[in-house]
Amino acid sequence: MTAQDPSKKPVTGQSFGTMEQSAPPALGGAETIAILLAVLWLLAALAAYLLIPQDGAGIGAWTNWVLGALAVVLPVALLWVGAMLLRSVRIIRAETQRLHSAIDGLRHSYLTHAQQASAVAEPSVAKKLEEIAEATRKTESALATFQSSRRSAPRPAIPAEAAQMAAADQGTLALGTPSDEMSPPLALDQFIRALNFPETAEDEEGFSALRAALRDRKAAQVIQAAQDVLTLLSQDGIYMDDLRPDMARPEIWRQFAQGARGRAVAALGGIRDRTSLALTAARMKQDPIFRDAAHHFLRRFDQMFTEFETEASDSEISALGDTRTARAFMLVGRVAGTFD
Repeated sequence: MTAQDPSKKPVTGQSFGTMEQSAPPALGGAETIAILLAVLWLLAALAAYLLIPQDGAGIGAWTNWVLGALAVVLPVALLWVGAMLLRSVRIIRAETQRLHSAIDGLRHSYLTHAQQASAVAEPSVAKKLEEIAEATRKTESALATFQSSRRSAPRPAIPAEAAQMAAADQGTLALGTPSDEMSPPLALDQFIRALNFPETAEDEEGFSALRAALRDRKAAQVIQAAQDVLTLLSQDGIYMDDLRPDMARPEIWRQFAQGARGRAVAALGGIRDRTSLALTAARMKQDPIFRDAAHHFLRRFDQMFTEFETEASDSEISALGDTRTARAFMLVGRVAGTFD
């Protein structure tokens, strides 16, 4: 491609379009002369044939004159034809050069606009990147603060006195309870209160219910399993008081007690705290002690609730579903896939 003359003004897209739409040029002088000579030649030939005598001598003389004229004129005509062809080639080359110049101008204009657009967009892109980096730093600092706040000041999952009572009672369960020393059946309201564990060290009602539940062998097994899981979860900063699950209807709980699993009882996995779910899932995968304790707790809760459902009213089932033990069951059960 021929280089563009820098002294020439670049051809813009508008001028290029104007060139494409311009009308073809009119006839030049050479074309006009050629047409006139052709017409004169035809008229002269016609007049000669019409005006010559009819005898043979006249025709012979005319034929010789025509041949002589052709011998003189034809080479000249061929030279003119060659000259016209060369002129046409020169015109075509000039048009091609103009086309190249127009294309170069369009390319230069496109590159100029692209560079200007890039120069305008670059500051905004850099600003966006800075905002993303700043948001990332804030998120990382927030996560670090969140994790440190959850771990720096651990608190017991249940009051220490309650944990000591459950641990002390666990040692007596291994030996079994003689039938003559068995206590009266545990009231449902006391059992529900015991599953929630005492609120504070001064919660006399909670401790009374917990002592009564620990005297019942089956209730004590569930409470001990729940205490183990709550204690392990508290090591990761997960406390049942911080969770606000979606409460399932009593009929969903009854379906679970009657053996329904999967989507039919998916509402029981009402824990939506993503952080607690993620930490529990990671602990389940990485810690075999926690995994064994979690599965043991799920089995105990399942067995307990199957018997509880046959005697409990809807209000008592709802009250049990709002206890710390039930919330731990919802959390661990969802992570373990019980409700999938």
